[in-house]
Amino acid sequence: MGKTELYSFFKGFLDCVCLCLSRSSDETAGNSGRDTENGHLIYQSGDVLEDRYEIVDTLGEGTFGKVVQCLDHSRGGSRLALKIIKNLEKYRDAAKLEINVLEKIGETDPDKKHHCVQMLDWFDYYGHVCISFELLSLSTFDFLKANNFLPYPIHQIRNMAHQICNAVSFLHDNKVTHTDLKPENILFVNSEYSLVYNTEKKCNERRINDTTVRLVDFGSATFDHEHHSAIISTRHYRAPEVILDLGWSHPCDVWSIGCILFEYYEGFTLFQTHDNKEHLAMMERIQGPVPQRMIQRSRKQKYFYRGRLDWNESSKAGRYVKAKCKPLRKNLLSHGSEHHNFFYLLERMLEYEASKRISLSSALTQPFFLLLQQPRRASKVLRNSCNMSR
Repeated sequence: MGKTELYSFFKGFLDCVCLCLSRSSDETAGNSGRDTENGHLIYQSGDVLEDRYEIVDTLGEGTFGKVVQCLDHSRGGSRLALKIIKNLEKYRDAAKLEINVLEKIGETDPDKKHHCVQMLDWFDYYGHVCISFELLSLSTFDFLKANNFLPYPIHQIRNMAHQICNAVSFLHDNKVTHTDLKPENILFVNSEYSLVYNTEKKCNERRINDTTVRLVDFGSATFDHEHHSAIISTRHYRAPEVILDLGWSHPCDVWSIGCILFEYYEGFTLFQTHDNKEHLAMMERIQGPVPQRMIQRSRKQKYFYRGRLDWNESSKAGRYVKAKCKPLRKNLLSHGSEHHNFFYLLERMLEYEASKRISLSSALTQPFFLLLQQPRRASKVLRNSCNMSR
């Protein structure tokens, strides 16, 4: 065999090896016909995984994969949720990190006192990481949507907010930042409701019967010692320090909770935008100018000119922001004390500077939660205020 023929042989051999490796690196099971082109497991109702989990229905789908409802034949046919991760390397790696967080939650909160969903089991199914959980109900966003985006009553917001703050405070105590808090990741345990006539809107509205919730989706949760990605959080719930590339830690979760609670209260998103500079303009319209210290430290100087946000209020985007946003307190739906206490809490959660933002352990002691935490003391305060008014 001559040099030319030998070179052609080895080149062809290496090309074949590279092709095989590239095909197997991301979709190891795809060639067996088990997966779709983008890595989802192909399944149908009645399929049984691991001789145990019988698929009943699809509950939801995300970039990570799908969540299905299953019958667990090892537990007397009880129903549970099974998260089936795409058969792609980056999603498998993320799933393993999520499992680490879920194992930590299970170890430190075996009695489920802190409102985080708990993992029941996990396994690998032909390249798909599968994680089983207790079966929950609608997300707080889906319930809001089904209710025509009519806001939750203030007393229900108090109950939900207390649980959310407790859950995320528990994570922070265990050196974990959730990084993707949003109404879609807070699920009701039971979403049964009653119909109540809304005299102001002149229509029936759904009133959730039980406000018990669970925090879910720890796929982006990050331990303090782990690498911190530059971009985190779904856009509408993203803290200013993330947008300005200032680094982030636990306070970014607090900002997200503030945005979530506002959405429960009003029925619409606080920051309805998909652009960084417009997002900052909305913040300034709601909370005033971005602090100079943050601007000076930011790596995103392209958003500023001479120490101020480079924003034209007369532009189309400027008019949109002006129409959509107003100072935070102008969103009050009532001047009752509990509404003012609620907005005081929001203001503390939506502090620009992460170092000044309220911690969740402190948030849980705020006046807004007084009726939940100290009912005897609260009733005494109410009686005293009534006597003083007389």
